[in-house]
Amino acid sequence: MVGTGKGAEHGILIKGGEHLERAHRIDAIVLDKTGTITQGQPQVTDLLSFGEQSSQELLALAAATEKNSEHPLGEAIVNKAKELELSVAEAEDFQAIIGHGIAAKVEGQQILLGNRRLMEQNKISIARGAEALNELEASGKTAMLMAIDGSLTGIIAVADTVKEHSQAAIAALHKLGLEVWMITGDNQLTAQAIASQVGIEHVLAEVLPQHKAEEVEKLKSQGKITAMVGDGINDAPALAAADVGIAIGTGTDVAMEAADITLMGGDLRGIVTAIQLSRATMGNIKQNLFWAFLYNSLGIPFAALGFLSPVIAGAAMALSSVSVVSNALRLRWFRPHF
Repeated sequence: MVGTGKGAEHGILIKGGEHLERAHRIDAIVLDKTGTITQGQPQVTDLLSFGEQSSQELLALAAATEKNSEHPLGEAIVNKAKELELSVAEAEDFQAIIGHGIAAKVEGQQILLGNRRLMEQNKISIARGAEALNELEASGKTAMLMAIDGSLTGIIAVADTVKEHSQAAIAALHKLGLEVWMITGDNQLTAQAIASQVGIEHVLAEVLPQHKAEEVEKLKSQGKITAMVGDGINDAPALAAADVGIAIGTGTDVAMEAADITLMGGDLRGIVTAIQLSRATMGNIKQNLFWAFLYNSLGIPFAALGFLSPVIAGAAMALSSVSVVSNALRLRWFRPHF
């Protein structure tokens, strides 16, 4: 009770005592990239055209294609078009291809906007954009390939900034002896660039949303006690699959419902606080068990030999309870350290 109450004071909502208890045993933690390690508010940084269209014409077509999309990358493109006050047409036959990108028809032109896999699936050569694509991805940007009527015509790069305290939080998790993983749908180059910025060595890249839970299960099958940290709808199955699911409170309601612990803010240092609090609480419980066991073990022989009257025995039991409660209340002085 004291532990969960103290967690609430630090903006950490714990659904039950069993989740607080399990958290001290975590040895591997999986962090979603977008919205967890990063701000989740990507912005368009580069517009490259390989065809007759200007970069702004490409952006207008991309915005028309993405207008019906709810993906953060799509929102970034639409917002950029609004910022430049571009005229955006209406799209027809919109289709979201999970883990690949989107397709739509705009002004009679068939538009494809997405990753390498989308282009490969539609047998579109990306040779003329390969060098630029590699450079953008190596710098940590998410590059989206755009094809018009079956031919590569441009690249739109979007960047999502890392949260202010992400690096410090991950360093603190390493100090706690935890194995830290990053999971993302981004390609290996982009994912590795972000991971290196924040000090993560283990990267799970190009993971489709529906496969995130499977990756968590793989870690569990290796005997690891896992925690999954995420904020989106597609993180919910992985949050439920992990031994401890931790949701970012700035994310979706679905993620918070699936998680065991919710951080009210977006600061990843809350994860460190939750684990330190769990360890402090379990340490306190063990102290209480030890002293209560010792106290009673010493009292039993005296009672058996008739040296304890019922009045003294009752007082001794009351004192035992008071000592346990008093020791538990020491948790009120808990302070996280990073």
